[in-house]
Amino acid sequence: MSITTMWKNSSEGSDRLEYLQNLVTEFQDTDNEEAKEQVLANLANFAYDPKNMEYLRELQVLDLFLDMLTEENENFVEFGIGGLCNLSVDPECRDTILHNSGISLVTNCLSSQREETVLSAITTLMNLTTPLSRAEITDPAILQCMLRFSLSESPRLRNLAGVFLQDCCAKEQVAQTEQEMHGQQTAVGIPLAEGEISATLSPSVHSLHCG
Repeated sequence: MSITTMWKNSSEGSDRLEYLQNLVTEFQDTDNEEAKEQVLANLANFAYDPKNMEYLRELQVLDLFLDMLTEENENFVEFGIGGLCNLSVDPECRDTILHNSGISLVTNCLSSQREETVLSAITTLMNLTTPLSRAEITDPAILQCMLRFSLSESPRLRNLAGVFLQDCCAKEQVAQTEQEMHGQQTAVGIPLAEGEISATLSPSVHSLHCG
């Protein structure tokens, strides 16, 4: 019986866990990158359903998603951050991400040339924001990235960056960062070129975990 058929015929509980376990096993056992990408895409989609949270935690899928963020394969990164974005709405998953250097891994995705990857990274950072993590998530380098994304021609990227700045940052903090950026060309990054998905970041930004 194929995994797809198993899912269609599965009931709650053990069958759901078995299906997800088969997906994880398939990812671990295959050397075919295309097959791995399909499994990651499926896992990322299943992470959207709260019914799967407990099983995905048990199978350590969160760690798998985190591992994907440092892969060279851009599809791995996109599906990894997409799955992480879905899991990060769960408080227990959020805390696990925060305790495993997740902020820096997610922040690195902001420099991706793929819009979906950047959007998922911004959303994940918002989901990870707590009173204890806010200072790191609103680091000046990240704020400058968001301010540059807010200039993008992409409505989705521009609007989401605006939501981040409004919901996660104090007005005074944003105003100060804007003032510091005024007239700068390469101090912490290069402003978004018209039509670009993301900014080309300078080496100094890399040192601040923003790209």
